[in-house]
Amino acid sequence: MLQQAWQYIVGHPDKLLEWTWQHLQIVLVANVIAAVVGVLLGVWVSGKGREQLAEGVIHAASILMTIPSLALFGILMGILYALSLPSIGFLPVVIALALYGLLPIIRNTHTALREVDPAMIEAGRGMGMSGVQLLLKVKMPLAVPVIMAGLRQAMVMNVGIAAIGSYLGAGGLGQPIFRGLGNYRKDLVLVGALTVSLLAIIIDLLMAGVERLTTPKGIRIGRKH
Repeated sequence: MLQQAWQYIVGHPDKLLEWTWQHLQIVLVANVIAAVVGVLLGVWVSGKGREQLAEGVIHAASILMTIPSLALFGILMGILYALSLPSIGFLPVVIALALYGLLPIIRNTHTALREVDPAMIEAGRGMGMSGVQLLLKVKMPLAVPVIMAGLRQAMVMNVGIAAIGSYLGAGGLGQPIFRGLGNYRKDLVLVGALTVSLLAIIIDLLMAGVERLTTPKGIRIGRKH
């Protein structure tokens, strides 16, 4: 079976590249949306006196994670159809993945901002910084590595979920998997499954590198010790 899968890859590299590019587009667009919305929500709920609000937002994002992907796709299809928007294909899959990616990003943003050393904040206030300046120049630079870890988790998770989006005509690496299952082609199933797994590993490694690069040098040295 491995030999048959390899023969398919060698014989149809254009197909594999097309599916991979479609898959990457879905994952990247969805996670950009999730990152923007998740970071903004995380910053908002991390403000003073918003502990209960933070719990509610994180709990709501947790509930979204418990909804099975096919069920969420179905719900979104109904909502988009009612709004006269495209109910199959790229749009519902991207929205679903963006919703799934919110939890780790919101949670990590909130946690990172709340755990900034109070001494650093007081030092910033002593220098005459406003609340916005403290956020942008003190809190966010220290929180970025933890936020990136949340984005990394969301992206790796969504690489796998995006494969199911092929049921909705969104394309991607789910196509060879479901086509293989429908035609009893184990080689196609293996091609899709291996490529999805490899893509997840590559994205995880790339995001780990970005996470390391965004970690301030002082924190990296402190972790080593």
